[in-house]
Amino acid sequence: MSAVAPLTFLVPMLCAGVVAVTSPLSRRGLAIVLALGGTTASAMLCAVLLGHTADGTVVEWLGGWQPRGGVAFGIDIAADRLGTGLALFSAVLSVFAAVLAARLIAVTPALFHAVALLFSAAIVAFCLTGDLFDLFVFFELMSVSAYVLVGYEVRQRAPLEGALTFAVTNTAGSILMLFGIGLVYGETGALNLAQIGRVLGEAGPSGTLVVAFGLIAVGLLVKAATAPFHLWVADAYAVAPTPVCIMLAGVFSELGLYGLARVWWTAFEPALGAGSGSLRLILVVLGAATGVVGAALALAQHHVKRLLAYVAIAQVGVMTVGVGLLSPDGLGGTAIFLVGDGLVKAALFVCVAVVQHRYDRVDVRALRGRARELPVIAAVYGLAALAIAGAPPFGSFLGRALIEDAALELPGYAWVPAVLALVCALSAGALLRAGARVFGGWGARAPHDPMGESPDAGEEETADESGEVPRATSPWLWAPGVVLVAGALAWGLVPGLAHAAADAAASFCDPAGYAHAVLGGRAVPAPAVPHVHDPGPTAFLYAAASIAGALLVAVLGLRENAPPRPGQAIADRIRALHSGHPGDYVAWAAAGATVLTALFALTLS
Repeated sequence: MSAVAPLTFLVPMLCAGVVAVTSPLSRRGLAIVLALGGTTASAMLCAVLLGHTADGTVVEWLGGWQPRGGVAFGIDIAADRLGTGLALFSAVLSVFAAVLAARLIAVTPALFHAVALLFSAAIVAFCLTGDLFDLFVFFELMSVSAYVLVGYEVRQRAPLEGALTFAVTNTAGSILMLFGIGLVYGETGALNLAQIGRVLGEAGPSGTLVVAFGLIAVGLLVKAATAPFHLWVADAYAVAPTPVCIMLAGVFSELGLYGLARVWWTAFEPALGAGSGSLRLILVVLGAATGVVGAALALAQHHVKRLLAYVAIAQVGVMTVGVGLLSPDGLGGTAIFLVGDGLVKAALFVCVAVVQHRYDRVDVRALRGRARELPVIAAVYGLAALAIAGAPPFGSFLGRALIEDAALELPGYAWVPAVLALVCALSAGALLRAGARVFGGWGARAPHDPMGESPDAGEEETADESGEVPRATSPWLWAPGVVLVAGALAWGLVPGLAHAAADAAASFCDPAGYAHAVLGGRAVPAPAVPHVHDPGPTAFLYAAASIAGALLVAVLGLRENAPPRPGQAIADRIRALHSGHPGDYVAWAAAGATVLTALFALTLS
């Protein structure tokens, strides 16, 4: 059954090749069929593979190059429950993105579907590989595909600028990561993650090792879009086709955090585990800062796709906190939150796709009250906004509750639940305020606010509203949103989900067991985990506070003659940093990389 593992990404790659080769000869229909078929087949294969990971990590050595004497000679696919679950989720989102693209992408659709299939395949391969260099290769394949998809409307200036900003900033992170991998290889002579962990565990910490981890971690955090590496996100999301936004917001940034967790627990924790307390503090504070910055900037937006971009950044902050707690409980909660939050953000982008397709604009001020005729989309949007706030029984509520419980079990982190509640309240409040204006026409007309403007006027719609006839909306456009928000609701109701996630996380955080499975050729039983209890009264109180705070933020934002927002001067300064110039973003990324790497070096050594 291990032979199934490489097929999960080889099938969509093959479909991408067929689409590209036949595009001059075929009609649009073949590209759509292959896109839907390739992503669906990948999802089904991931589901089959996930079922077989219940007995332990499934390992497949490509080309039959088995390890000898505990030394890896080949490249392996190592599918555990957490990685395979993430691969399955990304493949499912790819199916929804392909459905939307079939309706929305009219210009050279074969090219779009070929690159999108390659993007999906790279994500799945990234989740399953057990090789550090291949981790980098698949992330770069994913990134290059994303650059093309973001700048797909090549005849327009704004998409090209957004794609260029995306590419330049992320390439800086890639270079740092590659340097770190080179240092690891020079230190260990290995690229297999399990072998690296075993060698480093025997050798112990060193200055070179600490710097290598810092460079790799910063490179992955750039991909994850944590502050101050988040500056590229809104510029990319604002101009990318909505099917691309579903994948970027749903899994792309989250994969940076997954990669960080993978390399830490599998390769570096055996040697640097003594400094995990300091690393925990750095990552949790970084996550909290990312969440607050993203939520605050979301409140300043009138461009709906930019608003969703900053909400996505805020949610990445929540997940960074969960991973940064460096505990199986926190990681299990993050896994649940990731899926629930990804489904909700995908549903929100479907709502934006419907509105943009119908009215040809995404500015809240231009759309005020025009979407009253879309009650189903309004309901989906409202439910998704409440899920962002952490309303039960959505999966995001359960995941956040487990992260909060994990923080409360650690001394000195009792402040984490309050910060997460604040981040979710501000994010959901920004969404509800925009939704009330677009779908209800409520509140005062938003005044001209330079904070809410995008750096490039080309992103804003300028069509004359008078006499405009809205386009018809097909069920193929809005039905995915209904299914996605229903899936987010059902995800939180899965029996035993919390315990299953904790069990998978405990196995993920066991480097010795991973090494035995990969290098020893046999699966090792996962460490026993205590029964994970359902969320208690404290979790419901924080959820209620988030919902109440979101409603309050929305109501205050809709008031007539509302006074200036508190902290307006600070918000203006933060907004000014988002200049849209790649050079500025790289400078901030370099500064952040220097500070973080120095902190890692000082604390882990």
